[in-house]
Amino acid sequence: MSVLKRVVKPTTRKGKKILIKKEPQIIEGPKKTLFFKGRKCSENIRRLLKDFYDLKKPDALMLTKSNDITIFEDVTPVEAFSRKHETPLFLMGSHSKKRPDNLVAGRMFNYSLLDMFEFHVENCQNLRDFSSNKILLGMKPCLVFNGPKWDETEEFKQLKSLFIDLFHREEVDSIRLQGLEHVLSFTITDTGKILLRSYKVVLKKSGGRTPRVELENMGPNVDLTLRRSKLPSEDLMKEACKKPKELKAKPKKNISTDGLGTTHGRIHVGKQEINKLQTRKMKGLKKSAVEIMAKKMLEKKTSMKKNSKAER
Repeated sequence: MSVLKRVVKPTTRKGKKILIKKEPQIIEGPKKTLFFKGRKCSENIRRLLKDFYDLKKPDALMLTKSNDITIFEDVTPVEAFSRKHETPLFLMGSHSKKRPDNLVAGRMFNYSLLDMFEFHVENCQNLRDFSSNKILLGMKPCLVFNGPKWDETEEFKQLKSLFIDLFHREEVDSIRLQGLEHVLSFTITDTGKILLRSYKVVLKKSGGRTPRVELENMGPNVDLTLRRSKLPSEDLMKEACKKPKELKAKPKKNISTDGLGTTHGRIHVGKQEINKLQTRKMKGLKKSAVEIMAKKMLEKKTSMKKNSKAER
């Protein structure tokens, strides 16, 4: 049985602009993250959600009410939140006897669940536990992933991609040294525990042109243990990562690049008559009067022979 999808047609100019804004764009802006609480939430998880919300502002939205959601059993309410608030990323905090200090992170594609991961939160240190200065609003962090396990299994590869989407902001072509103020470090231990650490970059005098760089712990610091995960199918992930045609680089004809990065070009030139090429006019290359007369006499004899052959 097929269900017909309702097509919403705008009746006003303002409504048309809103629908155009909701359509997929060729160049997407920073992804917005939704923060909300489950049926019950511990104080540690509340503070952690607030810290992540402060780091993500202004690309973040926090819901204050508690929500009776069991996300791994029914994800429909979260998909409705994503459609309503235009938030492709979400973080949900909850607490229960079976799963204490629980944190769920996930992302949407086309307002449907793409993937999500559930963590157990331990050894949480908040922003207010550190007396160091904090970063400015909207600062782009430098993400560092330590440990070979990030690229060993498909689950950790997908989790790394989620963390990049979660803390990534707009694309930049270049960055200056003074603009690098925040570092987020993700480390996987041999036991599979994920250590999240947040540092403020401090530039100090070194006596030379290059400053001395120090990392000052500013929080939040948290240890995460992976409980459950829901990975996307291969076809869905391929569709979510598909690039529009406008962003694909068009190959240029007769231009190639070798293994060393050198660009080679090939030019197609038609047949050329070397004798008729116009060269630089120099006094030494100028023909003398005798050569000019000899050339005229030769042309005259050639024309007379042609005429005599034609009369015969």
